[in-house]
Amino acid sequence: MPPIANEKLGASGKKPFTVFVEGNIGSGKTTFLNHFQKFNDVCLLTEPVEKWRNCGGVNLLDLMYKESHRWAMPFQTYVTLTMLDMHTCQTDKSVKLMERSLFSARNCFVESMLASGSLHQGMYNVLQEWYDFICCNIHIQADLIVYLQTSPEVVYERMKQRARSEESCVPLEYLKELHELHENWLIHGASPRPAPVLVLNADLDLNTIGTEYERSETSILKPILIENTNQHAILTSPAKRAKTDF
Repeated sequence: MPPIANEKLGASGKKPFTVFVEGNIGSGKTTFLNHFQKFNDVCLLTEPVEKWRNCGGVNLLDLMYKESHRWAMPFQTYVTLTMLDMHTCQTDKSVKLMERSLFSARNCFVESMLASGSLHQGMYNVLQEWYDFICCNIHIQADLIVYLQTSPEVVYERMKQRARSEESCVPLEYLKELHELHENWLIHGASPRPAPVLVLNADLDLNTIGTEYERSETSILKPILIENTNQHAILTSPAKRAKTDF
């Protein structure tokens, strides 16, 4: 399908260095984003779960888990809309850090719904048409993927501890399936990856995982570090000093 214009919508202008934080349910994505709150030039965008819980007063997330055969399609359609809103969100900050992306929605969750029978092949085909249209016509900035790699058993225990009402019926087998889909996509490259992947061990407990998060800081904050270095170089250049001396 050809783009609707010579240039994809949203492709012009300065773009922030955009990072997708990907991983299974309970892999610590929100905790990871919170680690970067201390950096002023980072825009943090969390997954729009509250919108999924309240779409005009309807909890689509809860309905999707309880009656997946009926609600998987409208839920995933709304996920596409709300994630696209995040992707196209404007910021003047140097780094944009996003919890998940359209790509994980497509390559992991939609594939899981098809495999489980929650999505009829016709529904799947309609969603695929939407993804193809978006990718052809709308610029989705992607510079780095941080994959919070976990084991299904660990995230299952975390999920039970945080006790979201909608997740009370989620079985371990579902988390195992999502784990394999994330691995196939981000580790084995079974589906296209829009950016390089940085893998972090997210099985660590909260007392030690901070050091693993710190390991990603250089890769994520690179634009800020470069900008600060350039500004410092300009201020201390011989030409600048010479003008100041006069």
